[in-house]
Amino acid sequence: MFANIVLMMIYRMFVNGPYALITTAVSADLGTHSSLKGNSRALATVTAIIDGTGSVGAALGPLLTGFISTDGWNGVFIMLTLSSLISGLLLSRMVVAEIVDKIAKAKERSRQQEIAGSIIQPLLTERH
Repeated sequence: MFANIVLMMIYRMFVNGPYALITTAVSADLGTHSSLKGNSRALATVTAIIDGTGSVGAALGPLLTGFISTDGWNGVFIMLTLSSLISGLLLSRMVVAEIVDKIAKAKERSRQQEIAGSIIQPLLTERH
């Protein structure tokens, strides 16, 4: 019983943490979109839709678990695995875009430091 409680707590940590990060990241990403600038009602609507979608998922998960568990628990774990894989696939495009953006910013920063370094270096140096 104790092992089951510990494992369920670890499972919830790995499910609820990413859920909170995803909903926050999507809300922040959409909140900075140019079409929502200055329109607090539209931003609130977008945030509510994202939160509502998560609530629907939280309601459907246990419902599906109840239906699937009648045939055995292996189906439940397969459902959880497939859900995680699908969410990972859906997020992979955003992750790749973020990585490409970070690499481009790092290259630009490096290029600017090289330019700044060449400007600061004196043209003539004294030899002793």
